[in-house]
Amino acid sequence: MEWEELELSTLQLDAIREVGNIGAGNAATALSQLLGRAVDMEVPVADLVSIYDIPFRYGSPESQVCAVLIRAEGDFSCNLIFVMEEGEAQGLADLLLSMDISGMDPDVQIQMRDSALSEVGNIILGAFLNAISMMTGYVLPASVPSVAHDMLGAIMDVVASIFGVMGETAVIVKTTLQVMDVQQEIRGNVIMVPDPGALAVLLKKLGVC
Repeated sequence: MEWEELELSTLQLDAIREVGNIGAGNAATALSQLLGRAVDMEVPVADLVSIYDIPFRYGSPESQVCAVLIRAEGDFSCNLIFVMEEGEAQGLADLLLSMDISGMDPDVQIQMRDSALSEVGNIILGAFLNAISMMTGYVLPASVPSVAHDMLGAIMDVVASIFGVMGETAVIVKTTLQVMDVQQEIRGNVIMVPDPGALAVLLKKLGVC
């Protein structure tokens, strides 16, 4: 089955949703431990979309966002991106830093916030990789995360130009994590762009090929 022709049945999409549920649950637990605060999770919504449609289906192309990207190799090779609205990302970074950095040099502030956001993105995306590993037994080493700030449309244009050669379809897992005692929402989309043939292999391993 060619990647471009792959369409998910209800059963297959349910399997991907289960990966999303476990991944989001893992992410909530890891963030709770990192923040020292209770973190609640909404039930994730999973869908299969074209990477070219993402800016229109999951926000305005002009909206300012922060994106964290990692590359997973091994038994299931894919690219994973966690996208947050810029304002929420900066609020989360300040919550993680737990200190007032407003008096520091602006470049230092950016570096510190990006370091915190890189850690958050790595935790959330790593939680989804761990969910896949738990369900399949796959070994999935991941790259060091990278952080980008731009309009959603511009970031997805880069994603399309880099990963479009691998196949234009992406699995989106949309969820909200709520940091309870400070009423801080972490709303974001986990975007998974599997390499050619990788999603079919994953579904077969999950028993829903």
